[in-house]
Amino acid sequence: MDLVLVDRTDSLLTITLNRPERLNAVIPDLFDALSDACTLAADPSVRAVILTGRGRGFCVGGDIKAPPSALQPGSRRQRRHYTPAIVQLAGLDKPVIAAVNGPAVGAGLSLAAAADIRVASDKALFKAGFVDAGLAPDTGSSYFLVRLLGYGRAFDFLAGGKPVTAEEARDLGLVNEVVAHDGLMERAQEIARSLADKPGIAVSATKALLRTAARASLLEQLEAEAQAYDVASADEERIAARAAMVNHISKAVGGERE
Repeated sequence: MDLVLVDRTDSLLTITLNRPERLNAVIPDLFDALSDACTLAADPSVRAVILTGRGRGFCVGGDIKAPPSALQPGSRRQRRHYTPAIVQLAGLDKPVIAAVNGPAVGAGLSLAAAADIRVASDKALFKAGFVDAGLAPDTGSSYFLVRLLGYGRAFDFLAGGKPVTAEEARDLGLVNEVVAHDGLMERAQEIARSLADKPGIAVSATKALLRTAARASLLEQLEAEAQAYDVASADEERIAARAAMVNHISKAVGGERE
């Protein structure tokens, strides 16, 4: 059985974690397969990516029933299997939408947090889970959550370990939107297609700028924006979109004059 399923429809790529019998719990091979899927997602013709889980769970973190790994200490396992997939997923230059269909715990929480937008089913649940198992956060959770929630909320969420519902996660700022479970994938696809249809490199440039904003000075960010403007404005799709916009405005103004 493939541990990760990949479906391509036009410019949209859907990645589905596929261990439904274990609520998509993590084993090293799963992250290796996710890394392979992210390589496919890096294709320039892919304009948006959806990440979800098959069955009742998004991903419940490490599989405690899996055979012990020969790679010890655990940091070796993380560096070899988990780090590459997380870096690839977060580093995609196109929007990634996490369609959180059920519990997202531990590494599953990290995967959801690595996305640009999180749409949650009303049956979703979010929990850090690391500290309750006597472990420090891993798979990038400390990196992503402090940026999404701010230090105080991130510390409380990671160290306190309290699970939060989809609605609570939305109130925290962890989730962008909560939808009825049966409409989750339809809504995720709607968002993905809307972003994929934006002209030129506007969306990818926006993502790149937001990545640098947290560590750049104002002057550095203004310069990055100026450089992005030059590249984006020269894109053929942008030129066509601008021409269409000008034509639309001209017709509207002409109609008013008549």
